Amino acid sequence: MNGGGGEGGGEEMEEDGKERTGEEAKEKVVLMWGYLPGVSPQRSPLLHPAPVRLPDSSSSSSGDTWRDVCGGGCGFAMALSETGKILTWGSVDDMGQSYVTSGKHEETPEAFPLPSDIRIIEADAGWAHCAAVTDRGEVYTWGWKECVPTGKIVSDQSSAGTSERDIDQVSPRSQVSRSGENRGAAAEEATKRRKVASSSSSKHGSESSTSSDETLSAPPCLVTFNTGVRIVKVAAGGRHTLALSASDLGQVWGWGYGGEGQLGLGSRIRTVSSPHPIPCIESAFYGKDRASSMRANNRSSEGAVSKVTGTCVKAIACGGRHSAVVTDSGALLTFGWGLYGQCGQGSTDDLLSPTCVQSILGVKMRDIAAGLWHTVCTSVDGDVYSFGGNQFGQLGTGSDQAETVPKLVEASCLESKNARAVSCGARHSAMITEDGVVFCWGWNKYGQLGLGDAIDRNIPSQVQIEAYKPLNVSCGWWHTLVLAESPA
Repeated sequence: MNGGGGEGGGEEMEEDGKERTGEEAKEKVVLMWGYLPGVSPQRSPLLHPAPVRLPDSSSSSSGDTWRDVCGGGCGFAMALSETGKILTWGSVDDMGQSYVTSGKHEETPEAFPLPSDIRIIEADAGWAHCAAVTDRGEVYTWGWKECVPTGKIVSDQSSAGTSERDIDQVSPRSQVSRSGENRGAAAEEATKRRKVASSSSSKHGSESSTSSDETLSAPPCLVTFNTGVRIVKVAAGGRHTLALSASDLGQVWGWGYGGEGQLGLGSRIRTVSSPHPIPCIESAFYGKDRASSMRANNRSSEGAVSKVTGTCVKAIACGGRHSAVVTDSGALLTFGWGLYGQCGQGSTDDLLSPTCVQSILGVKMRDIAAGLWHTVCTSVDGDVYSFGGNQFGQLGTGSDQAETVPKLVEASCLESKNARAVSCGARHSAMITEDGVVFCWGWNKYGQLGLGDAIDRNIPSQVQIEAYKPLNVSCGWWHTLVLAESPA
């Protein structure tokens, strides 16, 4: 449910696990605030930024350090290390988290049990499922079974080590990606085989085998795409997932629940059990008035459409039951559930296909994030726009009124500030500026704004982070994470 654009990547590493930039050593740290069960014995919210320790096996003494933050989901947090591990922490006892097979959840982060020969470079989490991208462009996903692209899962995690088992996966029937794969071969292959990769200790296995909700969760699975597809980014929503292929193609793929159109396939298909290509560019819809005007002026040619929508997708985001993408021309397209105006089309209708947000066609967008009922985006000029549900001030507009079209977020604290990246939790929002300042707003019942109290805010408020320079921000369901570095 997060946006992209942070500077989480590391540079050259020294043996002590610290970055070297010239002659200066800078150590990275993850800061966290909000509600994350299991972090404290009393399970009380963290109202101020608090550092998160790497486990001893991944500490700087072993040559590893933090690389980026990935938010997390309902009751659990995720972050990446420089060596390509995905680390999770939180609690298995809260609603939702118990359905995610995501390792041991306590105060100290633990490396998630994925195959040891892969390196994770990108990850995201929805309510109760996760997705991760490797440096080879592969995607692993796990958690709530409905969100994992499979026809059946047979898992036995009781034994130690890593195991791989084939399971059936129905392949896309309607179309293949724009990358030029052979359509005939794709059509003939009615079913593909997919590997289930699970690696766990005997202790973790025994815990999983006794779980009362094991039938609702799925272990890590390697997702099968068409031949040659290389994924660079994933976005996880309430019960659906989007994946973006390499930048030269920019094809979006989707799977999971699509009952409100959040998979952009032109129908209310309830469950898509394998990745389907979403025709964001080819089928971009402009609304009835816009489409009629284009036809009347004979401007509905492919060239005219490409000029507006671009040629490929550059950014993706999943909300609770809606989705949004940004193209290389800066156009914003939305689809899915629209009850609160979270699709930004000036109505509360659901959108079954990717649709251009007309009111900001003149503004070039760069980054996008989506929450449960709201959407936040940034322009190349550093402005922030928001729309959708606003019950807790999550739009940052100074009121609790919902917005059905994008509205510029204006606050005195943002004067002379340019947004670099945005992120959304369930009902709160966060942004980081080009100069490394973090702002949060929205629902604050669990301290997820990091402002020292539990009072909601309807305008952006600066989070006081001392002794560190923030590099990226990422929201979980009820918490917020920041990647920062120490001064030189």
